Amino acid sequence: MGGAALVTLAACGGPPADLQHVASGAQAPAFSVTDATGAVRTLAEFAGQNVILEWTNEGCPYVRKHYETGNMQAVQREAAQRGWTWLQVISSAPGQQGHLDGPGALARVQADQATVTATLLDGDGVMGRAYGALSTPQMVMINGEGQIIYQGAIDDRASARPETLEGATNYVRAAWADLDAGRPVQIAQTTPYGCSVKYAA
Repeated sequence: MGGAALVTLAACGGPPADLQHVASGAQAPAFSVTDATGAVRTLAEFAGQNVILEWTNEGCPYVRKHYETGNMQAVQREAAQRGWTWLQVISSAPGQQGHLDGPGALARVQADQATVTATLLDGDGVMGRAYGALSTPQMVMINGEGQIIYQGAIDDRASARPETLEGATNYVRAAWADLDAGRPVQIAQTTPYGCSVKYAA
């Protein structure tokens, strides 16, 4: 798992006791979450499609590293070119860092010039807990059969410093390279790094 085996959480304390663990290769948990436009989005809606979930928090310096350098947007654009659905997920509880309402989330997407299918507002943390989301940013890749083929960090540089992007291994792109070569994803799970997901107490 390389450098991504290091987990760096910005808040003290362990993960919530009810956080689930879903193994790579297993079926992705179903979800029903309202997006930033007020529409209810479900995993079933995207049946047969390849999907990327990106847990995000606008106040997290690890997230900002990837957006302020254009790194995350570049991966999003490549995902769109490849026909992947990209869903941002905000699991910050009301009153916690990174929590946004619909207009706030749409404004953030516009400000970041992000290329996303939708931003899911998981303020109650149900979806995040079901997927075992620990930190932001955290990535989950789901194939057209509904199986998790990769989950964990976006890359192998557990740092908020922009200069660490140079030479980093991007695990989403590594998974695409494996799929392009007709082989199973070689690195199917890593330990995510970043700011802890700000679930309700």
